[in-house]
Amino acid sequence: MRALRLLLAAGGGYLLGTFPSADIASTVVTRGAVDVRRAGSGNPGGVNAQRLLGRRAGRAVKATDVGKGAVACACGRRLAGDLGAHLAGVAAVAGHCYLVWSRFRGGKGVATSFGQCVVTFPAYAPIDVALAMTVARLPGLRRPALASVSVSSAAWLLASVVWWKRGLPNLWGPRPTAALPLANAATVLVIASRAVALLLRGEPDELALPR
Repeated sequence: MRALRLLLAAGGGYLLGTFPSADIASTVVTRGAVDVRRAGSGNPGGVNAQRLLGRRAGRAVKATDVGKGAVACACGRRLAGDLGAHLAGVAAVAGHCYLVWSRFRGGKGVATSFGQCVVTFPAYAPIDVALAMTVARLPGLRRPALASVSVSSAAWLLASVVWWKRGLPNLWGPRPTAALPLANAATVLVIASRAVALLLRGEPDELALPR
């Protein structure tokens, strides 16, 4: 029964991650005249949506993408405990980045992973935002978004190890165990794999949220 609950948490997280927020925003705003997967950068995320559909639509997409990660973790935790929250969070990011019904072409997973952080590692979430935005504003960076995500991801992973080893408080999140850095590492790998694929395709640098 425990294994089944964990499997359901992961499956549910993946399905939540595939929710096509940018596509829905495009349909609502332009009645399908603009395809966010083909126009602009081609990335179905908040930054491209804001550029193509306007600030309000872009913010809505970003908020929804963060919400996907947060809701997935919350549901996973209710269904299968703390481990279920971690599994659902990783699965939600994977679902956002690799949609099975869009030929595995999704977004970058940054906003969705922040939603994961808010629920499973809330003690670090404000630091995450501050660090990512600080790095992105450093002068002379050729790819500020890539630098921001890389640094914040490394720091997020390192911090999760520190929280686990020292048993530091985690606000409303799960008690830090080895599952926290393992889940964070898995999410970082998913985002990194997506970033490499986008770099190879020559897509432009875009900053959404940390990670």
